[in-house]
Amino acid sequence: MKMKSLNRVSLLGHLVADPEVRSTQNGNSVANFAIATNRKWKNASGEVKGETDFHRVVAWRKLGQLCGEYLKKGSSVYVEGQLRNRSYDTDAGEKRFTTEIIAKDVNILTWKKGEKGAVDADVQPLNKEEESEE
Repeated sequence: MKMKSLNRVSLLGHLVADPEVRSTQNGNSVANFAIATNRKWKNASGEVKGETDFHRVVAWRKLGQLCGEYLKKGSSVYVEGQLRNRSYDTDAGEKRFTTEIIAKDVNILTWKKGEKGAVDADVQPLNKEEESEE
């Protein structure tokens, strides 16, 4: 019997910088941004400790375009998506590996220009062509 699998991520955090939005060669919009999330706990002596994690998020097509229009550094967002691991070569020829969240839905909790609501674009399930940058 084949076991089912699940690749789902939910994050609630703040943008660490404005999104970078560009168009691919075939005209698709893609937004790249980072979200900071905080973890807190008490150590053995009862002292509260904390750490911040940074997550790379990629939003494609209409969702990417909307993220570029409405998100800004410091925006509070709730993101749902999938994890994707990939590798790339730097200009110096070094191979690098990265893990990204491919956003399926972005809910903006803190709005730019005083607007309210959620960026909830009708995003079709990603296929291999949609996931690629070109």
